[in-house]
Amino acid sequence: MRILHVNKFLYRRGGAEAYMEDLADLQVAAGHTVAFFGMQHPLNTHLEYQQFFPSHIEMEPPPTTMSGRVRGAARMVYSTSAARGMHAVIDRFEPDVVHLHNIYHQLSPSVLRPVARRHLPAVMTLHDYKLACPTYQFLDHGNICEACLGGKFHNALLRRCKDGSLAASAAAAGELFIHTATRAYAPVRVFVCPSRFLADKMAEAGVFVRRLRHVPHFIDYAPLALKDEPGGGILVAGRLSPEKGVDVAVRAVGMLDGATLDIAGAGPEEARLRALAEQVAPGRVRFHGLLDKPGVDRMMRAASVVVVPSRWYENQPMVVLEALARGVPVVGSALGGLPELIEPGATGDLVPANDPVALAGALAPFLADPGYGMSMRERARQRVASEFSPQRHLERIETAYRDAGVSLRPASAA
Repeated sequence: MRILHVNKFLYRRGGAEAYMEDLADLQVAAGHTVAFFGMQHPLNTHLEYQQFFPSHIEMEPPPTTMSGRVRGAARMVYSTSAARGMHAVIDRFEPDVVHLHNIYHQLSPSVLRPVARRHLPAVMTLHDYKLACPTYQFLDHGNICEACLGGKFHNALLRRCKDGSLAASAAAAGELFIHTATRAYAPVRVFVCPSRFLADKMAEAGVFVRRLRHVPHFIDYAPLALKDEPGGGILVAGRLSPEKGVDVAVRAVGMLDGATLDIAGAGPEEARLRALAEQVAPGRVRFHGLLDKPGVDRMMRAASVVVVPSRWYENQPMVVLEALARGVPVVGSALGGLPELIEPGATGDLVPANDPVALAGALAPFLADPGYGMSMRERARQRVASEFSPQRHLERIETAYRDAGVSLRPASAA
């Protein structure tokens, strides 16, 4: 089978790109042929068809010049260069299926026009809530908000929920309104939802309800060593941005005598978090910045518990699977897809979001009794092996391809 993966960035920038690359590796190992289409970028690692990619443009932060803003807004709605490039790559690669990921803004659903003209099966993995919420996250100034659910996108403009900016909010709301009204995503035959929560929200929003499929992400757990020594501190790993709620973890640690918190990651909240740590838990919060895979592995296996204190509807954060695969329990917010991954008392615990007192209470048993977390080790690993294995994921994806109309050829014939 020949599979064309489409994403605006073609380097390991974030969760969507990491998943796409890992899935592509699985498919190649299974004997299939893959290719990639995206936007030009100096960090791209998939360059076979780069001469057909649309030019590089950044949207975060948005362009500062008027001409740049106009160009950016036009490209968000429909990119003629992306459509032309997609035509060319499809002609040359001749895919059996087109698998889309994050195409918003820089590519736009214009890439679906050549797919529809050739009647090619198209599948799209939803990595966020963009098709139901103009700002992706169901957040309004840091608070959960579903005002736009069901096509009421004007609320994003009224609330200025995109960075507090009227212009940015108008652009985001207008983009989604146009794409919804014109059914720009109609050529996608199956929408893959990594969490049931995301699938339910898309259904509630009326986003192609019959085309939604729940397909959890996967992790290659076999090479990952289990935590072998009890004890350790608390670990947060991920982007340091407001919706991740790292400040809640810092405050919780401040309430636990002698507890330490290791923070692996970087982002716009780092300076504020450092100041908060000095105020509420002086000397007990360590910032490690971005770590490579061996560094993350060492820190996870040294921790008593991993914390995911998000204040937004997480979809299916890989940090949870990475911790459980190593036998490390996870305490997370009872929001979004996290309750689907964490089993209280068996693989960790769940607490209300934005509640440092509740979080401190949930963390205390792991610190007081090192054996408590270790008792969850086998159950955590077993959960990952049974539900999130690479082979099971590949089978689920191929089922989604079949549902989209792909006639799966044997891998040897791909």
